[in-house]
Amino acid sequence: MRVAIFASGNGSNFEVLAQAFQAKKIAGNLVLLFCDHPDAYVIERAKKYKIKTVSFTVKECGGKGLYEKKIAQLLEQENIDFIALAGYMRVIGPLILSKYEGKIVNIHPAYLPEYPGLHSIERALADGKQKTGVTIHYIDSGVDSGPIIAQEHVAILADDTLETLEQRVHACEHRMYPRVLAQILEKR
Repeated sequence: MRVAIFASGNGSNFEVLAQAFQAKKIAGNLVLLFCDHPDAYVIERAKKYKIKTVSFTVKECGGKGLYEKKIAQLLEQENIDFIALAGYMRVIGPLILSKYEGKIVNIHPAYLPEYPGLHSIERALADGKQKTGVTIHYIDSGVDSGPIIAQEHVAILADDTLETLEQRVHACEHRMYPRVLAQILEKR
């Protein structure tokens, strides 16, 4: 199984997945990082693990439709079987969704259906919630609305700052994502 990871930023989830693939804790081969931000730190992380990286933007492609088409061509060229989103901050369009239905997972820093979309941790903290969480789900055409695979709660403590809560949510993500992705890929 040939796996691609899509990411947009820092890449801490990419790195824990790359480590798990290289340690053979996840079946298959991580063969590609696609990043929509050419200056994102995740690209440096991919170099460390010698993972092929391709990066281009919607603007460079001349619009979302052409961008999706270029990604679809890349996935076909690389014979990609499965995609894991790890901080990829764009909605996957219908062209890729139709080719990879049931073969794209995402990790989201909230206990869905609460707080889909951006700034989930910040919104949960601002709302005075006692807990938030992490969700791993298949993607569909909506925003963080696909079928849920696994979830874990993360407590919001009375003295939490955005930074301390983000650290605990990310620690939960880093523990969950390799385990859950390994379970998904073992069944394929």
